[in-house]
Amino acid sequence: MADLKERLLPPRSASAAHLRDTSSRSSASGRSFQAVDVSGLKKRGQGLRSWIRVDSSGNSQVIEVDKFTMMRRCDLPARDLRLLDPLFVYPSTILGRENAIVVNLEQIRCIITADEVLLLNSLDTYVLQYVVELQRRLQTARMGELWQPEGTDLNSNRGSRNYDNTFGNTSPDYLPFEFRALEVALEAACTFLDSQAAELEIEAYPLLDELTSKISTLNLERARRLKSRLVALTRRVQKVRDEIEQLMDDDGDMAEMYLTEKKRRMELSLYGYQSVLGHRSIDGAISISAPVSPVSSPPENRKLEKCLSTVRSKHESMRSSDSNTESIEEFEMLLEAYFVVIDSTLSKLTSLKEYIDDTEDFINIQLDNVRNQLIQFELLLTTATFVVAIFGVVAGIFGMNFEIQMFNYPHAFKWVLTITGVCGALIFSGFLWFFKHRRLMPL
Repeated sequence: MADLKERLLPPRSASAAHLRDTSSRSSASGRSFQAVDVSGLKKRGQGLRSWIRVDSSGNSQVIEVDKFTMMRRCDLPARDLRLLDPLFVYPSTILGRENAIVVNLEQIRCIITADEVLLLNSLDTYVLQYVVELQRRLQTARMGELWQPEGTDLNSNRGSRNYDNTFGNTSPDYLPFEFRALEVALEAACTFLDSQAAELEIEAYPLLDELTSKISTLNLERARRLKSRLVALTRRVQKVRDEIEQLMDDDGDMAEMYLTEKKRRMELSLYGYQSVLGHRSIDGAISISAPVSPVSSPPENRKLEKCLSTVRSKHESMRSSDSNTESIEEFEMLLEAYFVVIDSTLSKLTSLKEYIDDTEDFINIQLDNVRNQLIQFELLLTTATFVVAIFGVVAGIFGMNFEIQMFNYPHAFKWVLTITGVCGALIFSGFLWFFKHRRLMPL
């Protein structure tokens, strides 16, 4: 991985070295001005960016291309390149264009064409792993194609096989270059999201179990942060899942992403046009170098060429439609595989969210139970306070400064206390019976 980082680091520009040498010479000579590298300013003004280019053979190199050159090279509008800008945060997107596929899946932001992958140069671990894995798969596939055995039936059809190899392999089990690159990008994104979901599960379940046993402000704050991370991660996973599902539901978008077939059609049309020009003849002689003007050609030859071109176009259209159907099926099976993976990740996050919701409900039930117990205790305390207040009333009455005949009896005060206590107990019992009858307290 360290060797790959050193190899992918952009080389030091000559303008920077020239600026350093010029400034050192000016400081040594004691001059009061500093040199300004005009070419370096122009280069920075053009907005050059470092890209990692991986070709179909698995070879990688670092190139510096500005925005407008990249737009012309891949035939993309400016809004598609903004999706790859690391300064902006865009949701996961897979866009199929005429000559390229724009992929924005988490850390993997790249442009896939029929011959190469252009990835923004970064020292992120997942980006480097993507480059390494793509190179490994491309080199493995190339070695498999080199060591593929040739049978007798293949030797008998050597001409047709060479024709297919010239303009792309059309066998059903052949996976085009753009699909291989997109598969590695989908695998990297799904692996990254699944690893984050696993880390969140490892952190969440012990915290939630501790929260059910001990409700504290610190645990509640940790649970709140955990739920915020869960919601953000679920949104990202849901976006990737929706993007894959949208591609699977639209056959036109899947056919649009078959760049190898588009390139093959273009080369076949060019080859057919050149073959028509090369086989034009005058008086039965084949003239390849000098094409004949359609004005001077006989009407019979023009009709024959028109019929041949019509038959050739129909044959190519039927052949391309069959290959498109096969490619769509291959691409759909590829998307289904990673749809299952991302849907499994989403199921994990959904289960974790349900567990958090169940924990919140359990905590709310516990808090409601404690609140009910406090209300019951307050009700009992209020009733007891009311009964005790009766003694205060009696004491206040007998403490007044007036004469009563009852004060002449020596045991009168004891009888007053006894009667007051019995009345208070009866009143308290009456309140408890009322609470039980109304089911206000579990007595």
